[in-house]
Order: sequence, then structure tokens, then C-alpha cells
Amino acid sequence: MKPAEINKKWTELQVKIAADFDTDLPDIKVMLFLIGVQELGKGPKKFSKRQKEELMHIANCRLFSELGFYELEGLDQDGWPHWKLAKQMPNYTLMEQEMLMKTLILTYFEQE
Repeated sequence: MKPAEINKKWTELQVKIAADFDTDLPDIKVMLFLIGVQELGKGPKKFSKRQKEELMHIANCRLFSELGFYELEGLDQDGWPHWKLAKQMPNYTLMEQEMLMKTLILTYFEQE
């Protein structure tokens, strides 16, 4: 997809999520948090700041596993997934990183 198409679909997803959750347009961090909660599979609840960071990390690993960069190691005793780096990620520019993240998030929401 071209950047303009990615951004158009991204805006459509933001509007849908904002309507679903009756909130402002979510940024990438909010989307990662939502994916992390989904991947954890324990439903919505109150999370500490550290847990929110861990949820975003889970989301990043889950998304980048689609490209072979991470592999799921398993779940800990509390049911939280743990990932390992499978291969080094290339050095992307900030624009490339943003477009890649948006593309991975869009694909995730289309599939889930």
C-alpha cells in the first residue's frame, strides 16, 4: 500500500475505534494498548502503568511476529505472553517505522 492509502485506512480505523469506545481519535500507543489487552485475553480491567507498558510491548511483539521478528515463547504463571527476538530488525527511518506500524495495526484489526 502507498502511504496515502495507509493513512486513509488508518483514519477510518481511528474513527471506528473512537466511536466504539466513545473517545477521542486513538493514536498508535492507544491502538497498541488495545491490541495488548486483546492478546492478553483477560478482558478490560484496571492496569498499572507498568502493566500498560507491558501490554504495548506484547502488542509490538505480536505485530512484528507477523514479519518473523518475534516468536512466542509461552505464557508465564499469570497468563502473560512472553516473546523472544527471532531476528534483528532493520534500521527503519521514523517515517518507515510509522507506516509499518500503521500497516501492521490495520492488518491486525482486519484479521481479528
